[in-house]
Amino acid sequence: MSLTFNERLNRILPKLTSPDLLNSQGLGNEIGFWIFDYPPEEEMPMRAFLHDVVMPALGKHQPVIRATAVNLFDVVIGLLEERKLLDKVIEMQRAQGDGKMLESLRPVLKEDKLAERLVAKYNIAEIDVLLLWNVGAVFPMLRTHTLLSALHPHMKDTPLVMFYPGKYDGYPPEPEC
Repeated sequence: MSLTFNERLNRILPKLTSPDLLNSQGLGNEIGFWIFDYPPEEEMPMRAFLHDVVMPALGKHQPVIRATAVNLFDVVIGLLEERKLLDKVIEMQRAQGDGKMLESLRPVLKEDKLAERLVAKYNIAEIDVLLLWNVGAVFPMLRTHTLLSALHPHMKDTPLVMFYPGKYDGYPPEPEC
């Protein structure tokens, strides 16, 4: 029997506060990466639940769970703005199409460099869990499975939870857009 979206939402907090997740007890005792998949049409309720329920509850948990929720789309846009490329990328997409724009972004959005940036910016050593959300908005500019692979050596003992719009079946995820 499949659980409803709301029933699945109610399982997020117990998972995030579980010793297995917080002690990075993933598959094969590797880093604790957990992917919460959900129907793409539930994006807005998912965001609201993350910000209005999950984050406040983690801050009130005893002991407090230091969580950082990272909007992956904002990270990508910030990187493009920082490098003064955002307007150029938008114009390239208009003038030359998606293919050319995506090709030009590949060197800028290398997943290994983005992983290093995330780890440095959000000081992974000082938090208990990293939550990645709005990952569907970066597809196809960025491949989430490649980013997760690039993050793996940097996360040390800090678990990562990715909120993923689509169906995750154990294979590399790509959002349903």
